Amino acid sequence: MEKPASPPGAVISGLLSPVFPVVIFLVFLGLATGLRYGLAQQDKIQIDTSLANEARALANHLEREFRVHSEAIRRMAKRLQANPSTTEREWRQDARNYLDDFGVYQAIEWIDRNFVIRWLEPVTDNEEVIGYNVAFNDERRQALELARQTGNWDLSGIVDLRQGGKGMVIYAPVGAGADNNGFIAGVFRMDVLARQLLTSRVLEFVRIEIRQAGAVRYVLNDSQSVNPDFAHTHPVDLPTLDWTLTLYPSEEWVENRYSDWPGMTFTTLLLMGLLTSLTALLVQLILKRNRTLLKTRRELDQEIAQRAAIQKDLARLESTDTLTGLANRRFFMEDLSHTLNIADRQMRQVALIMLDLDRFQTLNDSLGHQFGDELLIKVSERLNRLSNERILVAYSGGDEFMLCQQQVDDIDDIIHLLGQIKQCFDLPFDVQGQSHSITATVGVAVYPQSGLDADTLLRNADVALYRAKEQGRNTYQFYTEGMQDREVMRLELDKDLSQALANNEFVLYYQPQLNLDNGEIQSVEALIRWQHPRRGLLPPVEFIPLAEESGRITDIGRWVVMAACRQLAKWQGTPQEGLCIAVNLSGRELDDEGLVDHIREALAAENVPADRLEVELTEEIFIQNIEHNLNQLSRLHQLGVRLAIDDFGVGYSSLGYLRDFPVDLLKIDRSFITDVTERHDDAVITRAVINLAHNLGIQVVAEGVETEDQLSFLKNHRCNFAQGYLISRPIPVSDLEQALASGILVAGITADSGL
Repeated sequence: MEKPASPPGAVISGLLSPVFPVVIFLVFLGLATGLRYGLAQQDKIQIDTSLANEARALANHLEREFRVHSEAIRRMAKRLQANPSTTEREWRQDARNYLDDFGVYQAIEWIDRNFVIRWLEPVTDNEEVIGYNVAFNDERRQALELARQTGNWDLSGIVDLRQGGKGMVIYAPVGAGADNNGFIAGVFRMDVLARQLLTSRVLEFVRIEIRQAGAVRYVLNDSQSVNPDFAHTHPVDLPTLDWTLTLYPSEEWVENRYSDWPGMTFTTLLLMGLLTSLTALLVQLILKRNRTLLKTRRELDQEIAQRAAIQKDLARLESTDTLTGLANRRFFMEDLSHTLNIADRQMRQVALIMLDLDRFQTLNDSLGHQFGDELLIKVSERLNRLSNERILVAYSGGDEFMLCQQQVDDIDDIIHLLGQIKQCFDLPFDVQGQSHSITATVGVAVYPQSGLDADTLLRNADVALYRAKEQGRNTYQFYTEGMQDREVMRLELDKDLSQALANNEFVLYYQPQLNLDNGEIQSVEALIRWQHPRRGLLPPVEFIPLAEESGRITDIGRWVVMAACRQLAKWQGTPQEGLCIAVNLSGRELDDEGLVDHIREALAAENVPADRLEVELTEEIFIQNIEHNLNQLSRLHQLGVRLAIDDFGVGYSSLGYLRDFPVDLLKIDRSFITDVTERHDDAVITRAVINLAHNLGIQVVAEGVETEDQLSFLKNHRCNFAQGYLISRPIPVSDLEQALASGILVAGITADSGL
C-alpha cells in the first residue's frame, strides 16, 4: 500500500527539529571529505593525461621527422639513380644543400654496392668512416640486402657511430634489385636529434628512455630527478624498428600540477556547513513567527512573476526578429533615435555599426535557404554575446546586422568593439554537420560627426560598409567626409563602364616574361587598361571590381581574348611571330558555359594557333567548384590553349589539384620573390615550388622580379621564366615592339625605366 505524502505541517516540524542543524553540519562534512578525495584523484588523472599527451606528441614528432628525412634521403637517391653519371662534386653540392636546409644531419654518405662508404659530406670530423663497411654484422647485412632488393628505405636503430657517440642512420637504396647502385645514407647523432625534437621546457621536466625491443637503448636527460609514481610509455611507429618512448616526470613538475583545491574545498565546505547550521537555527526562529506571512507572500510573488512574464513575452514578440531572436530593425531604429536624444543632452558620441556577411548569398544559393537560416542563427548567437547595457545588437535582414554602441568616450572604445566582433568570426561555424569559415565586412558611422539623426547615421554607415567591401572584404571602414562624393563618382564610373566596350575605350598593355634558359622574350602577359574620355588612362583596380559587381566582367573578358588574338594575328610574319600572349580569367568568366566556344571561335577567326594563347587563373579560382572547373579547363587543354595558375602559394595548402588539372605553368606569387634573397623561409619555399612543378612536368614563372639578386637566385635554381619591373613594366604594344627590335629586353639587362 502506497505511503501517503507528508503534510506541509510535518515538513515544517522537521525543519524546526533541534537535530536539524547537526544533520546539516554532518552532511557538509561528508561532502567536504568526498570532494577532497575526488579532486585529489582528478589531479592524478590530469597528471597522467598530461604525461600521456607529452609522450604522444614526442612520438608523433619523432615519426614525422623521420618520415620527412627518409623522404628527403629517398629523393636524393632517386636523383642519383636518374643520373648515374653524377660527379662527386655535383653530389657533394647536392648533399651540402640538404645539410644547410635540414640542419640535423651529422653527415650524408654514398655507399657502393659492396656496402662501403665512398663519398661523404662533410669530410671534416668524419674522415674515419670513408671506406668503412656498413654491413658490419649479419643483422645489418640482411637488413641492407632486403632494402636493396625491395627498394624500401632502412633505419639502423641506435648504433655506436664510427665518428664517436651514438646515433642512427637512414639508408635509401639507389635503385632496386639488379639496378641498385648502392645507398644514400643520412647519419644523425642522438644528441643533435634530441635538441631537434625536444624544447628546453621538455628537458627541464622529463627524463626520456628510448627502448628498442624492450631494452633501453638511449636515455635523454638522464641526470633528471624523477617522481617514481608517474611514468608513461608510448610506441613509436617506425619501419623496421620496435621502439617505445618512456617519460618520467620530475618531482617539481608533478608538484606544480597538484592544485590547492582539495584543501581549500574541504575548509570552505566545513565553514559553509557551520554557517549553514547557524543559519538553520535562525530560520527556525523566523519560521515559527512568519509561517503564515511566507505562504501569503509566496502566492503574491507567483502572481507577479506570471504577469511580468506575460508582459515580457508581449514586448519581445513586438521588438524581436523571429528567426535570430535579436532586436528587429524597427525596434533598433526607435531605440537609436532615443539614444541620440540622450547623447545630444549629455554631449556624448554614439557609434552605429553595419555588419555584412561575406559570400553569404553565394552559400545561401548553393547550399539552400535552410543552410542560410541556420548560419544566421549561429552568427546571431555569437554576436548576441556582445550585448550589454551599452551595446544593442539587431538583425536588419538578409545578411546584415546592426550594432549600436552608446556613451562612446573615445574612438578606442569603438576599435575595441570592432575587435570583439572580429573574434566572433575567428572560429568556423558548424552548420548541417559541416564546418564553414565565414568573415564579415563592417561600416561605422559616429554621431554627431557622421550624422545628427538615425536615418542619416544609418545611410552613412551603409556607405562606409560599401567602401569596406571595395577594399577587399573582411575589414572595416569609418564614414568620413567626402564618401558620399566618392559614391556619386563610383556611380558615374559604373554608368560610363556600360558604354566603354561600345566606344572601344579599352586597350591592352603587355608585360614581357624573360626565358631564363636562353635570355629571350617568348611570352607576354596582357593587362587591360581603360582609356576614359575624361579621366584618362585607368588601371584595372579602378573598374574591374565594378565590372564584376555589375556582371559586365564576362563581356570585358571576351573582349580581352579577342583583342589578344587580333594582336597575335598582326604579329604573324613579323619578328614577334613567336610570342605567346597570356590573358587573365575571373571566376565568373570560368563559370560561363560559352567560354571555351568563344575562345575557339576567336582563335579560328584570326587564324591563330591555340598554343600561342595562355589562360591564367588565380589559385583561389582553381579551387572553387572543382568539378565544374576541371571540365572547363580540360576542354581548354584539349583545344590546345596553355593553362597557368597565377598567385601560386597564397591561401591554400592542398596541392592535390595539380595532379588532376591540366596545368602547364605555375606563377610564384610576388610575396615570396620580394625577400627571396634575404629570408631563408621564402628561399626554401621558392625552391620547393620550382622542384615540385618540375617533378610534375610544369614550368615556373616568378612574378615581381625587381633586383638583379632575385634574378640570379631564380637562374641558379632553374626557374624557367621571370616577370617584373627588372625586365619591364606593362607597356603599350608599340613600345613593346620597339624594345624587342632594339634588343633592350634580354637576360641580364634591365629594361629602360622610361618604357
